[in-house]
Amino acid sequence: MPAMIAARGPPAPALPPHRRSTNYGYYNPMDGGGSMLTQVQDTYPAGLGEPINVIISAYSDSQVLQNTLTNGGLINYFQSFGFSTECLGQSDDSVQTANLGDGSGYLNQTAVIRWDYGDANFGTCQESVEGGNHFRYWIQNGPSADSGAIFMATSYEMPIAEQHNIIVNGYNLGRDWLVGNATSQSTILPTANMTNTSTYSGQTSFNSFTYSTTVTYVSGLLQNTSNGINHYQTVAVNGQNAIDGLVAVLTVKMVQQAGSSSSAAEWTHRPKGLSWTLLAMACVILVSLL
Repeated sequence: MPAMIAARGPPAPALPPHRRSTNYGYYNPMDGGGSMLTQVQDTYPAGLGEPINVIISAYSDSQVLQNTLTNGGLINYFQSFGFSTECLGQSDDSVQTANLGDGSGYLNQTAVIRWDYGDANFGTCQESVEGGNHFRYWIQNGPSADSGAIFMATSYEMPIAEQHNIIVNGYNLGRDWLVGNATSQSTILPTANMTNTSTYSGQTSFNSFTYSTTVTYVSGLLQNTSNGINHYQTVAVNGQNAIDGLVAVLTVKMVQQAGSSSSAAEWTHRPKGLSWTLLAMACVILVSLL
């Protein structure tokens, strides 16, 4: 009797990309021997780092996660909420490294992105001189944890005349002001009241691409501490720790692309640089007086 042959149906669908298999849209760097603190050169005391306090989830649209300026990629997304690349293409000499636990070890920052004061082409030159919100970022794409998520160390820095030190509470404020811009909030976010249940959402646009960003604050990746934090002596405010231990996780969807039928003006939802800058400066002055 001939051997029975199992019926063969259509091939099984391909498994989703590895980056989509994460529980949270990223891999916890600590699980792979990494850290949520960067390594900073020449700190005093030695060995201090800065918090990676924002993550763009791998559950964002893949087009947004591409590290490009064109086709609505990551740089265009940053520009949609008031941040842009380094002034005239110059590079930052104060390189920081991060280990995202993905098997690549400590790597230099991919780039530094600065608040552009309402001018995506030249505004970061102003930030380099006058200070403002900025972040370094890394992409989690190593051989052992390839999520594709974007990890960002965000802070608000002083003018260059003050050596770009971080303002009082500048890690928490830098994170929250970035979130406020990315979700087009009309008021400054209440940093002192943030918890791991805080959420925000909104839309931004640039170059005829429109993005919808949903933000959830999570705990457990960073500690509520001053230990090991760069500038901890001056960043901590009113007896509180230098960082509150919260990380803002952004999930970004592209809701309109260039050339679609319902085109929008380039700046329709882009945060108004002057108003946000004035609000931020007012907060800095208020905090410094406390």
